[in-house]
Order: sequence, then C-alpha cells, then structure tokens
Amino acid sequence: MQEPGFGSVGLPCRTMVEREAIVATLVEDRTALAFREFFRNPLAVGSAFPASHFLVDAMLGPVDWSRMERVIEYGPGTGIFTRALLDRLPGHARLLAIDTSPAFIGHLRGEMRDRRLVAVTGSADGVLEIMAAQGWDRADCILSGLPFSTLAPERAERLMEASACALRPEGKFLAYQMRRAVKPLLERRFEEVRVGFEWRNLPPCHLYWASGPG
Repeated sequence: MQEPGFGSVGLPCRTMVEREAIVATLVEDRTALAFREFFRNPLAVGSAFPASHFLVDAMLGPVDWSRMERVIEYGPGTGIFTRALLDRLPGHARLLAIDTSPAFIGHLRGEMRDRRLVAVTGSADGVLEIMAAQGWDRADCILSGLPFSTLAPERAERLMEASACALRPEGKFLAYQMRRAVKPLLERRFEEVRVGFEWRNLPPCHLYWASGPG
C-alpha cells in the first residue's frame, strides 16, 4: 500500500500553498534530470521532455489495468508513466521498471514509495534474467518508451524476441515512439498490432498496442 502522502510522490500533509510549492520543485527537478540524462546518452533516452498527460492518457486509456498483475516498464525515465501505471494498477499488482540510467532509477526509488514498484538498473535486453531474479514467470504487459529507431537492428530484434517470450499468451506490448521503427518488429512477433498518434506531446508520438505474442 502506498505510504500516506500526496499522490504517488509521498508528501506529508501540508497546507495547499506548501504542497503546490513542493510539487513545482519536483516538476522542475524531473525536467532538469530528464534533460541531463538525455544529453548524457541521447541514443538511450527517447526524449529530453517528460511525457505530457495527453500522451499518458492516450497510451494507457485503451487497456483495462484492473486485470493486470505483472507489468514491466522499459525506460521509465523520471517516472511520468510509472506514476500513472501505479495509479491504475490494483493493489496486489507489481510493476517492474527497468532503466540503464542509475540516476533515473535512484530518482524513482527516492520519489515513489509504493511497495508494488521494483525499480532496477539494467538493460531491457536482459528482461528474462531480471524477471527471474524477481521470481516472475511471465508478465501481463510491457510498456516501452525505449527509442527503437536508435537501436542496432540485431539488438532491436533480440529485444523484441525477449519481450515476446516474457509475456503471457494473452499479453500486451505497448510502445510510444517518435518514429515508426518498432512497427515491423511488432508485426513479426504479435498477432495483432493497433496504431495511434498523439500530437499533443513534445515531441508528437506514434502509439502502438500489440497483443498475442508468438
């Protein structure tokens, strides 16, 4: 259960003015962290700008999260989607967030005091090993913000193969991307792939919902 506080951030009870000031500081800190990590490793970080609420709602809206028990997030960054997932997942669910950036993982661990969240520093390529270390067999859903357009083709194929193996037969793979590089990868590994687009984000993003890993 989430510790007492203000949303997923875990702020103690304060006056409205104090809460607004703290939230403004947290937003500023997240934005600075996102920019710093993007410029440190632009090929691994999808964007220097945190996701907008338009993107979050468009990406997560079509999924019934109340039925999800094991969810994996690739590239959580500053945790915009992580927080939204925790808000939607049931109390018994688990969320495994994987990022290569120790700074992002440290940020998640420090800001989100939720027993359902496990934040791990590592590469999504090793998702099966990371799951095994957590005692997981298969996941219900994977959400990815990783920029597949910057991955070497061989690595992108391996990552998608491992992801398909990590999911239950009825599992889903969701991705938000600036480019369309992930679409053919999904079409080769999943029975159904639906697409969308959200322009009210900086940058605008292509959205993908894939189901039926094979």
